[in-house]
Amino acid sequence: MQVVLMGLLLVGSDVGAQLEDSSSVPGARRIELSPEGAGGVGEVMVSPGLSTMLLFDSELQRESIELEGLERFSLVDVGQATLRLVPSANATPGETFRLVARFRDGAAPLAAIFLLRVHPAKAEATLEIFRKRRTIESYQQELRDVRVEAFRCREELVRVTSEHETPGGLTGILFSGGLDPNGVAGHVLTKAIVQSPTHQLEASVVSSYRSSKLVAVDLLIQVKAGTPPWTAEGATLKSKSGEEFKVLRVWQATPILPGGPGARVFVEAEAPAADVQGPFSLKLWEANGPRHITLGNVTFP
Repeated sequence: MQVVLMGLLLVGSDVGAQLEDSSSVPGARRIELSPEGAGGVGEVMVSPGLSTMLLFDSELQRESIELEGLERFSLVDVGQATLRLVPSANATPGETFRLVARFRDGAAPLAAIFLLRVHPAKAEATLEIFRKRRTIESYQQELRDVRVEAFRCREELVRVTSEHETPGGLTGILFSGGLDPNGVAGHVLTKAIVQSPTHQLEASVVSSYRSSKLVAVDLLIQVKAGTPPWTAEGATLKSKSGEEFKVLRVWQATPILPGGPGARVFVEAEAPAADVQGPFSLKLWEANGPRHITLGNVTFP
């Protein structure tokens, strides 16, 4: 009969050998179990016909002792805090058997794991096993503290990410309210522009802006009810002669929902020539669909 070893990952015991003279029993080897250990296995020499005694400083779960190769032991005597092992003559030198001894009090470490190695004659007579105990409640409190800190870090990450999602350049200035149409570099184009016929998209408010090297168009676009949400993916800005400005970014905070009040879309482009005012044609389109909007007679201050 073989008792199968289960649940080793739940043990969390780190077995470390100390000097023999640190034990309370003369000649015994002392083993200390750390509650923060990584489930290490302590090796113990056993020999056929010779007794090996394990002395624990904590009460054992006598019914939960697990031993591989149980049929190769002539004696397995489990006491309240002791475990005596005697391999039988069938135990072959070099064989190894895993032993799991669980503790009754529920404190960490929950168990001790040993690797029993069969030697022809050199059995360890006595081992003392000491636990550096830590209660489950202390782990639970630590887990609660870690969760609180993780939640705080997630909130901080969301805040920082949100700040970085706001675009830079002239578009960022417009979105943050740093420049309005009443300034010296902006004007409203709503009445002046010419929209291409479309039954799904409409620019209800259009304003344009200029800096020393950049131009930008700020549009409030509405999407007809009963159609999918719309997100601008690209844009072109061309003069009547076919000259095209280099579009640096097309940005909007969220997809534009159908039937709603609309949302702002920003188009920013390079305009190094200060005397270039227009008129221009501005076209915006979505990523995976045919819907687009074209505005003519776009000018800049």
